[in-house]
Amino acid sequence: MLDVSNLQQYYGGSHILRGVTFTARPGEVTCLLGRNGVGKSTLLKCLMGLIPAKSGQVTWNGADITHRKPYQRVNAGVAYVPQGREIFPRLTVEENLLMGLSRFPAGKAGQVPEEIYQLFPVLKEMKQRRGGDLSGGQQQQLAIGRALACKPGLLILDEPTEGIQPSVIKEIGQVIRTLSARGDMAILLVEQFYDFAAELADQYLVMSRGTIIQQGAGAQMEADGVRGLVAI
Repeated sequence: MLDVSNLQQYYGGSHILRGVTFTARPGEVTCLLGRNGVGKSTLLKCLMGLIPAKSGQVTWNGADITHRKPYQRVNAGVAYVPQGREIFPRLTVEENLLMGLSRFPAGKAGQVPEEIYQLFPVLKEMKQRRGGDLSGGQQQQLAIGRALACKPGLLILDEPTEGIQPSVIKEIGQVIRTLSARGDMAILLVEQFYDFAAELADQYLVMSRGTIIQQGAGAQMEADGVRGLVAI
């Protein structure tokens, strides 16, 4: 389980994260919603160690990882798909996926798990294509596949629907649902597309001005007025 307690972060003179506290459990999709500029991406970067937390604690599977480096968090089973995807455009699809195996010993890092190609058949069809030649939606599937290659216990997704065509959004939603149903992975999904989040969320969090202002069961999002809180 991911347990975030009283996380604080500053940028210059601005107080970006203000006592953020929440949990994300295996077998559940926890959706974090909020308008632009409220601190969602900063929070994810703190969870990955890309930005050091000023104070507070991040615990994963009972271990305090607050001060661990990003690669140590990956080795602990935390995977991150950043906003903008950040695939390697000059590497092939297969080579991009193999990069996700880098946390394993050399003997186990030689082959892309077949499960990734089952989840994203288009990646198998295009595995010798360069990543930069793929469409935006295909690159997003590649970025998620690369994260899954490290066999994470926690998958963090930063706005995976941004700039993606509706058919691929639907496919990504099905993959998230499949991964959640396995029961061995916690999924933290940051999303601005309310309907996508509402379909997937087991739990929801609403962020405003660097703090969690509301949370509850995903099934209650409409009744709890979440759409109005995140509408732009």
